Amino acid sequence: MQAEQKLEVDCLCKSYRKKEALKEAGFTLQNGIYGLLGENGAGKSTLMRLIATVDFPTSGEIRYGGNNIFSMGEEYRELIGYMPQDYSVYAGFTAKDFLEYMGVLKGISEAKLKVKIPEVLAFVNLSDAADKKVRTFSGGMKRRIGIAQAIINEPRILILDEPTAGLDPKERIRFSNIISDMGKDKIVLLSTHIVSDIEAIATALIVMKQGKILETGHVDELVRKVNGQVWETVVTQEMYHRLRRERSVIHVKQSGKRVQVRYVGGKYDDAENCPAEPTLEDYYIFSGGITEE
Repeated sequence: MQAEQKLEVDCLCKSYRKKEALKEAGFTLQNGIYGLLGENGAGKSTLMRLIATVDFPTSGEIRYGGNNIFSMGEEYRELIGYMPQDYSVYAGFTAKDFLEYMGVLKGISEAKLKVKIPEVLAFVNLSDAADKKVRTFSGGMKRRIGIAQAIINEPRILILDEPTAGLDPKERIRFSNIISDMGKDKIVLLSTHIVSDIEAIATALIVMKQGKILETGHVDELVRKVNGQVWETVVTQEMYHRLRRERSVIHVKQSGKRVQVRYVGGKYDDAENCPAEPTLEDYYIFSGGITEE
């Protein structure tokens, strides 16, 4: 069994002309599922492209097992599986043909592919669709075939950029079930701006905003930071408009002429408040990870 290796991101920067997409990012990953959380434009895709060696940093370093990944070349690329945000599937292929094609590109032997293709199709619950054209697949099925090609080479590092984008709730639950067991023997880095997609899967988070790492840590540790800062109340419409200017509102529900509100921050003294059990979404908004449109 191969020894567990660390993936270290050290003072990583990336600029496109005058725009700084990534600013001195730094963290260390070991086997486990990590959620990369941030609103659109936070720098998540840029960071993942660098880790996947699809792009090169302006400065800084990424190391795996102590070695610079860009110096490792093919040795490193054999260790990774990557599904980018804008993932295209060759529509004229069957699922089986597509995986065979991707496997050949990854240098997997024909003999091994005969074993691996049925394995990964079963893993992503697509065995019954093995001989169907990809053009007939739903959005969720295309995402699952994307995961299948990412894991067919048995990667040590799995990088999934917005894998639940466009999926309906049932497909998102199915995706969560597929991913949840993967962190036992590999590094899984999963990006999203949808908090609920990450809460049930990831054990640790990397929170980003405007190209910077805001915070890293285990999910439970981060959620505990907003203990005593989450409240629920029912107020008039007029008071609600005042409250939302002074606090970060999480959820709103109209109740006749009154409004049920969940918010984070100091208790709003002009209303009757009940303390609420904090969630990851509460932490995320309280931390400044997302801004109101």
